[in-house]
Amino acid sequence: MNEGIIQIYCGDGHGKSAAALGQAIHAASLGKNVIIIKFLKSQEDSEFMTRLEPEIKVFRFEKSEVNFEELSESEKQEEVQNIRNGLNFAKKVLTTGGCDILILDEVLGLLDNHIIEADELRAILEAKTEEETIILTGIQLHDETCIVADEIYKIEPMNFRVF
Repeated sequence: MNEGIIQIYCGDGHGKSAAALGQAIHAASLGKNVIIIKFLKSQEDSEFMTRLEPEIKVFRFEKSEVNFEELSESEKQEEVQNIRNGLNFAKKVLTTGGCDILILDEVLGLLDNHIIEADELRAILEAKTEEETIILTGIQLHDETCIVADEIYKIEPMNFRVF
């Protein structure tokens, strides 16, 4: 029996989602059931990932084709309900043991955009069984989220010059 963990990929650098996707591909190659739920990103970002199905199931509940930040305030309000549907689906997946690895891509951005509160995210994470692994991605790392994580990876750009 494998013990699942909660991992977080955060920081200002590029590659958080790619690191999570690498974990997904590795797990799928071992026969694990992987689900990715994408938040706040454009439809374009999700199209490539559908090629990974059926080994990796990819969901995006938002209806807009553009990034959340590009929407007007009224469009954002419409999308919030779709995002909440995605979070409810995530909780259902965890409660029913519907996967071995669940990736909540850019879920930390929901905290930054005040779409959900930390206790709402924590309630979803608490639905995890001992065997399931959850991977969260996003730019900002919040103290409330830190305390539930088993592993945190901070990805930042590094500026250096070769002399």
